[in-house]
Amino acid sequence: MKYFLKQNRGFIAFLVCFGFFRLAVADWNPIPTGSMRPTLLEGDVVLVNRIAYDFKLPLSDVSLFDIGKPERGDVITFTSPVDGVRLIKRLIALPGDVVQLRNEVLTINGVVAQYSGPDAVTEPLDNGATTSALHIRERMAGNERTVQFLPEIGARRDFGPIVVPTGNYFFLGDNRDNSADSRYIGFVPRHLLIGKAHHIVVSAAIKGDWLPRFERIGQRIE
Repeated sequence: MKYFLKQNRGFIAFLVCFGFFRLAVADWNPIPTGSMRPTLLEGDVVLVNRIAYDFKLPLSDVSLFDIGKPERGDVITFTSPVDGVRLIKRLIALPGDVVQLRNEVLTINGVVAQYSGPDAVTEPLDNGATTSALHIRERMAGNERTVQFLPEIGARRDFGPIVVPTGNYFFLGDNRDNSADSRYIGFVPRHLLIGKAHHIVVSAAIKGDWLPRFERIGQRIE
């Protein structure tokens, strides 16, 4: 064993450094569901900056020190406060914000989001079926994104108004009618935030022919 360690110490050091880098600095996150459509598709793999907000002890939620502040519109990976599953959603409201949904229309601190569109499309469902969908541009609090609505699907289209507690955050999926987000799992404490997703690394059509989607590789997440 000593001989093996001596002969391979450079490679072992590389593995240790790589493991630390992935656990504490940067990571990648596969997208298994359609909750962030149309921004992220099933089969996308996104790059996550784990030190965008905090520097944590590897393999823990213990923050050693704060680095940055989460901002409305950030796409963030976090640990679900309900079952510990890693999720990825869009940050909608910060601590102290008053958030409300009325018939899908988002309001934050009394300011109503602006919408333009819609574009009618056909979208796949997790069970292999399809449904009609609407893609609409949503502008709120200085940022803009395309969100998706599924008129034929039953969903929670009304919420609040409610104040986001101190140290907590409110998230929504861009696929507003097919996302287990803060409407269902509640607010997310800061210590459960993992990192900010910023680019798509690779992508493949896992719901179809599994061919790579080259046009999505390297795409910046809006």
